[in-house]
Amino acid sequence: MLAVESRWVRRAPCVPPQRYFRGVVHMRLAWRDGPACGQAGWIHGGIRGRKTAGGGLVRGDRARPGARFRVGWAVHVSGFGRALGVGLVGLNGYLVEVEADIGQTLPAFVLLGLPDSALTEAKERVRSAAQNSGVPLSRRKITVNLLPAALPKRGTAFDLAITVAALAAAGDIRAPADTVFIAELGLDGRLRPVQGILPAVMAAVRAGYPDVIVAAANGPEARLVPGARVHEYESLGGLALDLGADPLKVVLPEPVPDSDRAEGGLRREGSESEGGVVPGSGSPDLRDVAGQSDARAALEVAAAGGHHLFMLGPPGVGKTMLAERLPGILPDLDDEAAMEVTAIHSLSKLPSATRELVRRPPFESPHHTASQVAVIGGGSGIPRPGAASRAHRGVLFLDEAPEFGGRTLDSLRQPLESGEVSIHRSAGHATYPARFQLVLAANPCPCGQSSGKGLLCTCPPQVRRRYLARLSGPLLDRVDIQVGVRPPSPYDLAANEPHESSAVVAARVKTARARQAERLAPYGLHTNSEIPGRLLRGPFLPSRSVVRTLEEALERCTLTARGYDRVLRLAWTIADLAGHDVPDGDDVGQALLFRTTEGSR
Repeated sequence: MLAVESRWVRRAPCVPPQRYFRGVVHMRLAWRDGPACGQAGWIHGGIRGRKTAGGGLVRGDRARPGARFRVGWAVHVSGFGRALGVGLVGLNGYLVEVEADIGQTLPAFVLLGLPDSALTEAKERVRSAAQNSGVPLSRRKITVNLLPAALPKRGTAFDLAITVAALAAAGDIRAPADTVFIAELGLDGRLRPVQGILPAVMAAVRAGYPDVIVAAANGPEARLVPGARVHEYESLGGLALDLGADPLKVVLPEPVPDSDRAEGGLRREGSESEGGVVPGSGSPDLRDVAGQSDARAALEVAAAGGHHLFMLGPPGVGKTMLAERLPGILPDLDDEAAMEVTAIHSLSKLPSATRELVRRPPFESPHHTASQVAVIGGGSGIPRPGAASRAHRGVLFLDEAPEFGGRTLDSLRQPLESGEVSIHRSAGHATYPARFQLVLAANPCPCGQSSGKGLLCTCPPQVRRRYLARLSGPLLDRVDIQVGVRPPSPYDLAANEPHESSAVVAARVKTARARQAERLAPYGLHTNSEIPGRLLRGPFLPSRSVVRTLEEALERCTLTARGYDRVLRLAWTIADLAGHDVPDGDDVGQALLFRTTEGSR
């Protein structure tokens, strides 16, 4: 065994199937007239050594370029490769450096850097994908390290970066140092889309690496990130060709039909998934709701100011219909909010706009059997976003609210105040935005017939009290509007007059939002529901005569300090809808009525 320094050495048929070897090559060589130990090959470039009497080479002479040789019994390669990937913790991404080293021991594949189960399985995916693409990995020991090694890595998005680093270590390709690789590999070598491609590309651009290579199915979504230079590939073979692999050996998979390709990517906008819908052009319309003038007015105020809403009434009066029509009267999301919503949906693999940003407010309606983790977020490993985060900048509707678990309902109290969810687990913590409009709907009792005089109700008084007591006082104190919804009259059901459509109401809401945006722009706020108490009791405090009724309610302890602020926010929204510059006594009175109305409770 002699150490031979070479930059390029062409593989002989008896040598493991690397096309080229880069680095220090250890081999036993013989000239054409020496003993035939193996198949002939070619030396590309000079090799330092001298010919011995037996036909071998020792260090000292330089062989002529292109000299023919015979390979002995072994070729060992010591190589190092590097590629870049992105790891996600919540919506925050960090750059991951993927190092690959080819050792001189028996075949093995070692993956370091705290990988999870899905990432650990990448060893077999990567080896099969490379083999089926015509650029097989080295048959020696491959050690892959993911830096920073102290942070847990999860998911399949590192498959491509691991493969590129391993092939670069063997000298099969030339990996660019300033490009980030984000894709999953199929066994046939195709690049598969991954979750969270939008926040991952955003993290790469923020880190100063705008060149990103992704699967073709993720390309339209990745291009939504400003400043990103996205390169799409269908297969590992196509990428390897562009990175310098031997075109005679690379294998390209057969084309995939468009219908099959769509199934592998994210679903289209407006499709349903896990109780959530991104509203599209087919959203329900308010003209379908008969009567309910008070509830419709409350819904309009809630949409105009971004306020939370609680509807209490017997079954079948239209509470769910009203809640489902709230997203239809909300304005479109601005660029910043649309990017946040699209990033969350990309991470959750919800109906995300694969070719454009999600511009309509999302709508989430989990079933009342949903767990606390499903609503707030969590899970094993790095916490995943729940329904509260998926409803960010939209509506979170809890139908049959008293049927939800008490801990699940009370866990919403913190995001209602802060607008974000911070989840801590042993493997790490993640913070997700959760600035949503909460809409609660409930029956007055288990049988639902205690409204009005309650003559048809069969529930004992203690059962009625216990039923509504499931909605804790601190939770309801954070809900701005509490309105009773009564059954529509026969006249309302038989009336032929057309009701106001969502488009008409949405126009008024848009005008009110514009007034708020102009007034709150110096403070960096958008809606009245975001105004902090210090501003409400400062520059946004109406005259003393206007708020006298609120002060009396505080003295009687029928209104809390938090409720005082929320009534003022409601009064400003009502004034915006009415075109008033400052809330007057009627605006405050109506806001207080919305705040303290408990319907038939």
